[in-house]
Amino acid sequence: MEDILRTALLSWLTSASELSERINSFTEEVPVSASPPFVTIAATASTDWSTKTRNGREVRLALQLQTRGDDTADDGRLVSLIEKRIATFPKGQDGFSVINTRFLRARSARQRRNQLNILLEYSFRILQNSPE
Repeated sequence: MEDILRTALLSWLTSASELSERINSFTEEVPVSASPPFVTIAATASTDWSTKTRNGREVRLALQLQTRGDDTADDGRLVSLIEKRIATFPKGQDGFSVINTRFLRARSARQRRNQLNILLEYSFRILQNSPE
């Protein structure tokens, strides 16, 4: 279930024109040739969140926004756009339903050559649409 959540979330983020016009790539791993800014899924972890009749997971997912430059206000605007887009992630998905989404934390770290990594961590509680 984690795989289809990751795929659906990246597709949802990519489909937002206000993001896709400003972010070069949305991928599961750090892209080989994309230049910043880009968004990747840094990590996922899940635990059982099943009911008596449906399989479910609580998936903790970390998105990494990588930018380069001195404009922290622009970085903040990108983070805000990503957060707003995740807040509108549709509950009904192909294969699962999102029961709730919670923002957990954000972290940022400046690295060499003025690169900034911003990590946004979320929890998604999801249930499979049809019982197995």
